[in-house]
Amino acid sequence: MLQKVWVSSPGSWALQESNSHRQGKKRCWKCRFVRTIIQHPCRRHAPKRSRKERMLRKIQICLCFCFVSGILYEISLLSSCVFSYLPMAQQYLTPEQVLNLGKSIIFLETTERLEPPPLVSCSVESAARIYQDRPIILFMRGLNNETALDMNTSYAAFSLLSSMKNVFLFPLQMETVFQETPLLQWYNQVVPEQEKNWVHVSSDASRLALIWKYGGIYMDTDVISIRPIPQRSFLAAQKSRFSSNGIFGFPARHKFIWDCMENFVLKYNGNIWGNQGPFLMTRMLKTLCNLTDFQGTEDHSCQNISFLNPQRFYPIPYPAWSRYYQVWDKSPNFNHSYALHLWNFMNRNRKVVVAGSNTLAENLYKTYCPSTYEDLIQNAKHRDLPEPEEGE
Repeated sequence: MLQKVWVSSPGSWALQESNSHRQGKKRCWKCRFVRTIIQHPCRRHAPKRSRKERMLRKIQICLCFCFVSGILYEISLLSSCVFSYLPMAQQYLTPEQVLNLGKSIIFLETTERLEPPPLVSCSVESAARIYQDRPIILFMRGLNNETALDMNTSYAAFSLLSSMKNVFLFPLQMETVFQETPLLQWYNQVVPEQEKNWVHVSSDASRLALIWKYGGIYMDTDVISIRPIPQRSFLAAQKSRFSSNGIFGFPARHKFIWDCMENFVLKYNGNIWGNQGPFLMTRMLKTLCNLTDFQGTEDHSCQNISFLNPQRFYPIPYPAWSRYYQVWDKSPNFNHSYALHLWNFMNRNRKVVVAGSNTLAENLYKTYCPSTYEDLIQNAKHRDLPEPEEGE
């Protein structure tokens, strides 16, 4: 007898006999949804199964369902082809679970602030747009387990970043980050209140530990991504013969990063800005390579580490950092760049992007982080407009 499936109400399924056999026949069908999908229509005189057989059949179906669900979940995490990356509050993933997926783009906020400034938001958003198949992680010192899961926060930038499908916001727990690295002993002995450059030093240490443990790319929160970085093991030249630590990438457990952590502790001097940062990267690179000046836009390579041309990230050098906040007669195309470092450390007067200013930075925001520009820049301009007086 042919049968058809129909939906009587949301969540309820039933089987109905064809019209030609309804008259004079009173029959009740009680088949579950899974059985309806898997089995062919029941034959009229099919023998009944024993209670034990029915129970075994149900167990088999449940096990198959769990197995298939597990496979789909793993595929979704590894390739983003089913569910893609979801915000942390929806999936409740731990930092280790996300980092273990590999190829993470890592940002750090080592101050206690919870409201990311527009430049931080732009950096994270631009990376999320350029690297759509990779998790983008912002570790924030000011977060704790309660604030991390509070998606109804009044912080506009926090909510904006939390809504992006491949962006994760996690608390930065340094003692956990430094476990199983040479930095743990240093961290247990140092007194942050007595450190002149603690915000920078703690960031220098954290980025090394995270990249060594999990691999991926580290970026400062004033780096705007404009196209993917093709290299896997690389350092960024700030200028000839000098390396930045504002952006670098390596596979997990890379020896160069381990050596950097050991040198961090051995040569530690928190009173010298950059001693554990760009100066550390430069002196460690010099132990491996005979550094020479860059010619044109070529990159250098040594010991399977790419030393990328300053044009890749620093086409505007730090003495000219304010040009990002100026109006250009003709905007540069940055054809040889993967990302742009806006030198926020140099921005002591706290220049910001203003809607309608037509500065280079505003144009970069519009192109590479449009949500940040619209939500944080344009909306701020509208909020600052004076309210019209009554009668106008």
